[in-house]
Amino acid sequence: MNRKPAQKSHAPGGHGMLRAGRRRLDWRKRMSDNIAFALLAYTALQIVLTMGVLRARGASVLPFAALVILVAGIIPACRRFERRWSRLGDAEAADPALVSRYRRDVTGLWALALGLPFAIAGVFRLLALLFA
Repeated sequence: MNRKPAQKSHAPGGHGMLRAGRRRLDWRKRMSDNIAFALLAYTALQIVLTMGVLRARGASVLPFAALVILVAGIIPACRRFERRWSRLGDAEAADPALVSRYRRDVTGLWALALGLPFAIAGVFRLLALLFA
């Protein structure tokens, strides 16, 4: 079999992809992907929970306040995760020794993205029950 050796792609946004289909380890790209997917999951949960509160309580200001708090809570946190990993140089971004730090941050990111909508919705439901 006459295969060419894998060469690094220099295409914009390639993030160190190899032409032969294998990817080079890049913690920056992996964290960025996790943040994007976590924000999608977070947004879907936010919409579902907010719609549930809107149907349950009628025309109340509480669901809209919850939306503002949810957006204000998640964006700075995601930016903090992104900044921490985007500061890595090329050599550090490919260092397998960072796996435990990466896993810790990914776990924290997903806990925040999946837990915050439920926590805030619970607080607002409790407030609605107390003041209804």
